[in-house]
Amino acid sequence: MLQIVFNEISAAEISQLDTLEQLELLDEFKVTRDDLEHLDDERFGKIERDGKTLYRFRSQEWRFYFEVVEEQVTVHRVLHRGTFSDFLFRSKLPLGEDEALADSKHFWNLIDEGRKARLR
Repeated sequence: MLQIVFNEISAAEISQLDTLEQLELLDEFKVTRDDLEHLDDERFGKIERDGKTLYRFRSQEWRFYFEVVEEQVTVHRVLHRGTFSDFLFRSKLPLGEDEALADSKHFWNLIDEGRKARLR
């Protein structure tokens, strides 16, 4: 299993949830090299842009967006499912969630903001 680190932004996002929901989400959020090599479409997704790879982990109504560098998972954002499903509905894009996010400037701005945040 890879080490998971939350930055300030993603830690603040998850801390807004009640304690029980936090514990359930964190219990489910486990990432191994095998998970990344054989993505389970129900739980994991892969978003690529400009040669960078970002992963998505889906749990309940939440999405964890993270990068993997060596043996460390750095969580950049923890966002509610409705954040982007509303975007997809309004734009009526014939794409899946990950494909639409890869092309969304707003999404990458959120991720870049997370990348610049200090790790906790």
